[in-house]
Amino acid sequence: MTHSPAAPVPGGEPRAKATRPDAGAGPGAPGRDRSDRREAPRPDRQDAPRPDRQDAPRPDRPDRHDRADAPRSGEPRPASAAVRPASPAARPASPFAAARPASASVASARLAASRSGSPRSGGAHTPLGSDAGSGALRRALSTTMLADVDRLTDRAVDDIRAHSGTYAADAPVTRDDLWEICRDNLLRALEDFGGLAPTGGDFERAARETGRRRAEQGVPLDTVLQAYRRGGRVLWQVMAEHLRARAGREADSRDVELDMASGVWETIDRYSVAMADEYRLAQLELQSRQDTRRVALFEALLDGRADDPAVASAAAAALGVPAYDRYVVVVAAQDPAAPPHPAPVLEARGMWSFWRPRSGRYAGIVRLPRRDTPAGGPAASPRGSADPAAHALLDVLRELTGATAGISPEFERLSHAGRALRLAEQTLRTLPAGSGEAAAFDDRLAQVLLSGRSDIAERIVTVHLGPVLATGGERAALLTTLRVWLDHGCSAARAAELLYCHRNTVLNRIGRIAELTGRSSESGEARLGWALALRALPYAGLGDSPEPAAGEYEVDGT
Repeated sequence: MTHSPAAPVPGGEPRAKATRPDAGAGPGAPGRDRSDRREAPRPDRQDAPRPDRQDAPRPDRPDRHDRADAPRSGEPRPASAAVRPASPAARPASPFAAARPASASVASARLAASRSGSPRSGGAHTPLGSDAGSGALRRALSTTMLADVDRLTDRAVDDIRAHSGTYAADAPVTRDDLWEICRDNLLRALEDFGGLAPTGGDFERAARETGRRRAEQGVPLDTVLQAYRRGGRVLWQVMAEHLRARAGREADSRDVELDMASGVWETIDRYSVAMADEYRLAQLELQSRQDTRRVALFEALLDGRADDPAVASAAAAALGVPAYDRYVVVVAAQDPAAPPHPAPVLEARGMWSFWRPRSGRYAGIVRLPRRDTPAGGPAASPRGSADPAAHALLDVLRELTGATAGISPEFERLSHAGRALRLAEQTLRTLPAGSGEAAAFDDRLAQVLLSGRSDIAERIVTVHLGPVLATGGERAALLTTLRVWLDHGCSAARAAELLYCHRNTVLNRIGRIAELTGRSSESGEARLGWALALRALPYAGLGDSPEPAAGEYEVDGT
């Protein structure tokens, strides 16, 4: 017997293909009509099970080993053998559906189902920004969260303060300030994220305002960026809560939620970049204004206008040093071979300094390290053995900078920098130009006294060493021997060692000077006059070379 095309299959559903005349016949049995198979309509083929496939999963069919009693094709089926059709939820999809090309009618049916919004396995991903997908969901989320933006701000502020000691300290950023800034940023971010019209102008205005304000308050940039990350985290947490609670979530695609997360963090990153750029720009502007103010107050100190306590206090604050400490003023010539100013070298030695060019020279205030001085005891001079900081300053200037420099006496009040500047300049004038020598004011008192009065210097030289200068050939040997002898305690033996000559040669030269000047070499007055005249020689305008430096005492002759 033959089955009709509408005969039921074991699963209880209509058969989707034409039946064979003889179910027990082999594949080559006569009478098999293939034309019926091609012409039979199969609108539900995508869901129809294949009873003639041995490996098709059929939960409603008995195992192949237990089918001995199953009726063959063409035999009546017992009522007890009928199996109820499984529910759509319990019936697994056919594994062959993806391997079998769908007909045009199936494609049309699926397209109609997707347009009508009917759920199907796997869901449908709508492109970002379309009316039916992420764009509409973004607008809905943004509108919902904007209605409760104050509570969202409270949550973000609490999270930021819980993870940042700077914000939790209420200084320099108070809680009200943080709340206001957070609300403004969240408001703009939600409007931007949802594609809504901005209510306050440019979307990134709040981020730029945050960067500028925090730069002016001195909050580190890393701290502000961390606050943005914490705020973005709270924003996504609240948004995820809304996403989990929305209707129809099970039928929606997970890709939409991933689009939401990507959009949120893209917005946060863009706002963070805008904030950081404005922060750095504001920092540069602040630095420029601070530098201008610092230079102006430094010039006020050197010009002697710091007698006003307000100026002195403002200068100390701008320079970042106390108004009372150990200070000296250094004036250095701008030698071509020397660094522009010694600040980096001094800073490496633990000495703060601030320098500015003045009249072709560099003038700087140097803060010396504190020393242990007994209460009421006198302060040591820069050349004193109890003042290693002053020695270190001289060594740095001489050996590491190569600059010719004069150093003022030490002073304690920053407002006295103007007077110290004049003394340092006088010290520098006593040094040969380009010599690379550095000297303290207290070491050059006689030279400082004579350098500004060439007429007095000339008279001192004439009175005390005039006859010696007139000797011609003996002049260089006599003056050099006299200088070494006076500088080493009037010791003939020590002077002879330095001059590489016999002790008697030194005594003979000193006796010759005493004879020419009419003064006794044992007289303290004569020795003082000779020493003063030697120091006045460079400033007397008599054409004599400046006093020699150490190591230049060797002369010819015996």
